[in-house]
Amino acid sequence: MSNKGTLAGRVALITGASRGIGAAVAKRFATEGAHVVLLARTVGGLEEVDDAIKAAGGQSTLVPCDLTEFERIDTLGPALLERFDKLDILVGNAGALGDITPLTHYDATAWHHVFDVNVHANWRLIRTLDPVLRRSDTGRAIMVTSGAATNPRAFWGAYAVTKAALETIVHVWSAELAETNVRVNLVNPGPTRTGMRAAAFPGEDPETLKAPDDITGTFVGLASANCTRHGEVIDLA
Repeated sequence: MSNKGTLAGRVALITGASRGIGAAVAKRFATEGAHVVLLARTVGGLEEVDDAIKAAGGQSTLVPCDLTEFERIDTLGPALLERFDKLDILVGNAGALGDITPLTHYDATAWHHVFDVNVHANWRLIRTLDPVLRRSDTGRAIMVTSGAATNPRAFWGAYAVTKAALETIVHVWSAELAETNVRVNLVNPGPTRTGMRAAAFPGEDPETLKAPDDITGTFVGLASANCTRHGEVIDLA
């Protein structure tokens, strides 16, 4: 690992790291000196991010994994403990949009899938990674939320409900960590030029939106050892 940068010598796990915000944060963390563990289901995307990181002199480890593979998620904590003896930073970025449709029209399988990705997978990540985050002298967790969590709108049922649930989970977790060295926060990126945004607003001009690279500084600040914020929602909207 690089001995320079805000995150020098730290180990960071980032979900949804193959594209969008996750990929941008991974590359920025690597330039800041972190060894980044990249988790996503798209192998090709992971390899592209890995190539970019290594071309810039950074270090990364790839974990191709679908977050709904719950038994695999449960093994992450022990695997990181064996490899690195700790985890310094968790970025829970991966998410599922689901369908934009009335609640009464929602397909049950699709509804449960959004809950699996946005809620159940994140709870499993928290459960398996909490012990290794506590082994860090300054553990940091950053979970990505949405304005839909507190400003629900028609037709955004599963996404809005699951982001509200995620925020509650993280607030409970942060309260349980109050007397530890771990600091946990949520980030609402606001409108950002990502594939999910394009799927949700197909008629929107992406050039009117900020790029994922534009918000990585917030993640670096929350991941840094001197961050004192805890249990907050940082709203970039």
